[in-house]
Amino acid sequence: MQLKVSDLISGYGNIEVIKSLTIQVGEGEIVGLFGPNGHGKTTLLRTISGLIQPQSGEIQFMGNKIENLSPRQIVELGLIHVPQGNTLFPRMSVQENLNLGAYTKRAWNYRTTNLDKVFALFPRLKERRKQHARTLSGGERQMLSIGLGLMGIPSLLMLDEPSLGLAPKIKDELAQAIGEIAKTGVTMVIVDQDIELLLGFCDRLSLIEKGQVSLETQETSTIKQEEILEMYFGRIAK
Repeated sequence: MQLKVSDLISGYGNIEVIKSLTIQVGEGEIVGLFGPNGHGKTTLLRTISGLIQPQSGEIQFMGNKIENLSPRQIVELGLIHVPQGNTLFPRMSVQENLNLGAYTKRAWNYRTTNLDKVFALFPRLKERRKQHARTLSGGERQMLSIGLGLMGIPSLLMLDEPSLGLAPKIKDELAQAIGEIAKTGVTMVIVDQDIELLLGFCDRLSLIEKGQVSLETQETSTIKQEEILEMYFGRIAK
């Protein structure tokens, strides 16, 4: 397993958000996480990437225990988290933002090659490479955020709500780009409320409820939309 989270408890202060959660992600696998707002999906990603210190439990990435490492050390190992909300440097250009994504030792020497790859994946960013990030549209900022993550040469890429607030056309473009990333063999964990988007390229879906994995699916192509809705909203008596 590339990522193994075991009996994880995490949260904010005395508030437990993640409660004895266990989840595994195999190399090259794409796992989608969905569920009600406020039930721990973002907290899980933030804990895995070192932004939140877990209260207990174990997180292994490529055989390394990482629950006590700093975010920088975790990024150096190749686990990269693209957070929700376009956390960019607004007064820096698109290209300057992307170059910052390659600041680690493992990525810096490959920044030119990877910049070309990002621009091939997101042609709009190449067109706007000299623009300040604050002048971009919401969809373009999301593309830039994912581009930043790719500049770090991820072995595992975690995306938190990549389609949030996007118009349908831009969402389709972004989904296509994520599909192209998946073809390169990068392992991904994707949190999103758009079940149809997740079904498009995820190998498995996990429902996060009350800080735990309450249900998991296998071979999502065989799953009916009604079954997903039932997982999401609960079984309704007929």
